[in-house]
Amino acid sequence: SVKEIQSVVAKHYGVHVSDMLAHRRTHEIVMPRHVAMYLTKRLTHRSLPEIGRLFGRRDHTTVLHACRKIEALCEVDSDVHQTITALRRWFI
Repeated sequence: SVKEIQSVVAKHYGVHVSDMLAHRRTHEIVMPRHVAMYLTKRLTHRSLPEIGRLFGRRDHTTVLHACRKIEALCEVDSDVHQTITALRRWFI
């Protein structure tokens, strides 16, 4: 479920789910939020607008940006790729 994804990602990064849903844009919050949005898109059948609503009423383009950013980072940053792989295994 989306709440489970949010909870696991928040725990992994050492932040609160409420922080990921808030409108703060600090790096400590943005990366976990992007990862959680990316995993939500990949692991559920939720639409971009629906995911945006579940992450603090964000626009669907914000979710799209997060997904593209994480995909791009996975290609060039092995740490991000390993993190995403490990988190995906948690749900599969």
